[in-house]
Amino acid sequence: MPRPGANAPTMRTPVPVTTVDRVVLVLAKAPVAGRVKTRLTPAATPAGAAEVAAAALLDTLDAALAVPGARVVVALEGDPADAACRDELGDALARTLVVRQRGDSLGERIAAAHADVADAFPGAVSVQIGMDTPQVDTALLADALDLVATDAGAALGLALDGGWWALALDDPRRASLITEVPTSRDDTGRRTLHALRAGHPGLVLELPPLSDVDTPDDAVAVADLVPTGRFARAVADALPLPGGLPR
Repeated sequence: MPRPGANAPTMRTPVPVTTVDRVVLVLAKAPVAGRVKTRLTPAATPAGAAEVAAAALLDTLDAALAVPGARVVVALEGDPADAACRDELGDALARTLVVRQRGDSLGERIAAAHADVADAFPGAVSVQIGMDTPQVDTALLADALDLVATDAGAALGLALDGGWWALALDDPRRASLITEVPTSRDDTGRRTLHALRAGHPGLVLELPPLSDVDTPDDAVAVADLVPTGRFARAVADALPLPGGLPR
């Protein structure tokens, strides 16, 4: 268990609450310097990269917490007491249900987090996102939940780098369909879509594609899409050269 820190959330086992029928699941890593957004260095310092990650997570949580009628669950890796912006992050996490990530591979952690959602909120539909798309807005998340509540069994948002940024499911336990899909490849998104369509009996749709933030160029491009958010301010501070990178 993480040690308690200022405003740090308590990791806990989900308690069933049957009145919730829509869940936004955020898979996140505590934004600790040297452990997150390492591909932003050396253009940014490790501390600057952590500030960018914290801003991305906070903007993401803002969007998630504003989805009408939805509960937010954060599957967290790491100790938020050691994180950048820990007080603000602690306040935001306190408005969510925080569970620990479980499993060795990313696929196992995704499936475990969805199982926690299903245990806590039986019958709820879900949409899972990460902390790499701070440009996501409340409307996109609400639309994804509406799709799997009414028309589709699943919906996947492909990322421009070949991965995926969002997974919506009519039954969170069906995330087990993608446990064995290899990750961090340029065809991970397409393989995930194929696995869903091969194993899910319902209609599987695609959500609008978005760009993940992995590199300094990604960070600058996404910051331009949301110039008034925390993320854009953090990018401007961490990557202060014109365009974010040396030319």
